[in-house]
Amino acid sequence: MPDEVIAAPATGTQPSTAAPAAADTTTAPASAAPATVPAAAPTTAEAPQTNAPTAPEAYDFKSAEGKVQPAVLAKFEGIARELGLSQEAAVKLIDSVSPAMQEAANAQRQHTIAAWENAAKADPEFGGDKLGENMATAKKALDKFGSPELTKMLNDTGLGNHPELIRAFFRAGQQISSGSFVPSGQGQSKSGDAGSKLYPTMK
Repeated sequence: MPDEVIAAPATGTQPSTAAPAAADTTTAPASAAPATVPAAAPTTAEAPQTNAPTAPEAYDFKSAEGKVQPAVLAKFEGIARELGLSQEAAVKLIDSVSPAMQEAANAQRQHTIAAWENAAKADPEFGGDKLGENMATAKKALDKFGSPELTKMLNDTGLGNHPELIRAFFRAGQQISSGSFVPSGQGQSKSGDAGSKLYPTMK
């Protein structure tokens, strides 16, 4: 079998060993248009509907009358109206605090009366060891010129213990006891004796 003749490659021609360049399949993205956000429709805020009670035109504090001073009630009414309290809420509040207010007022009153009593006992004019005797003299003037209503008021309020009030009745009682008191509107008699001064109609 004749030898096979293998043709040699042409001179100057070298086989290429470089891999063929890969085709560029990456394509530049097209410029995307910005997304458009739809504008929100304007909304009108609505105030929440509440059923909260409102302050009445005038508060009724009958339950607190006699327990709380009128000036305090008037001040409280202004505050309740400013806070928008209903009639029920305002009455509930004043009823809950009025007992404590009344208790504090009574304590202050008793403290004041006790201070008057101590001052009367130590008074240099009618106090001291002869306090009881001098109080009887003051009572004589009260019985003569005062009324049962005045006596009750002095006892109820404690003013009967005020040293200046005692002093006034004590001095008036001294005038009565000494016979030197001249009733108002009556001039002194010519004789000037005690009997004519106390009883100007006596002859």
